[in-house]
Amino acid sequence: MSDREPFARLNADPEVMEFMTGCLDRAESDRFAAAAEAEIARRGWGLWAVERCAGGAFIGFVGLRAPSFEAPFTPCIEIGWRLERTSWSQGFATEAGLECLRFAFETLELREVVSFTVPENRRSRAVMERLGMLRDLNGDFDHPRLPVGHPLRRHVLYRLRPEEWRRARTA
Repeated sequence: MSDREPFARLNADPEVMEFMTGCLDRAESDRFAAAAEAEIARRGWGLWAVERCAGGAFIGFVGLRAPSFEAPFTPCIEIGWRLERTSWSQGFATEAGLECLRFAFETLELREVVSFTVPENRRSRAVMERLGMLRDLNGDFDHPRLPVGHPLRRHVLYRLRPEEWRRARTA
């Protein structure tokens, strides 16, 4: 519960939410947090809060979840993140993402993890690539929840399989 206020500030930041369909108000942010908590309670994993080691300040989330829409690559598990601006470019998304992938492949024994975003979201795409994910050039898709003509409708798809993850870790 102590993370709800900083989570609401994160979700209300237009720069953080630039490639989402819009900022969330406090009620929407609280519903998102409650759904994430329920998913962790149900599955034992999901979108985890990320805190700074020094002081324990909440800076965002990184985690795994099943997309709630249908696309050619679903059903699947995706890795995603959202961090406050002051924590960008410090390696937090990559560090936490690597742990999520370790959990996905070693504990959950998933056969694949995906991630997707709009083509213009260079920061998230760079994280995907640092995680060892590979762009599926044939997998780009129009997000089914966004109408034709919406500027965020087109998405790029990245994939990672356990054997690729293991190879990257030993290289």
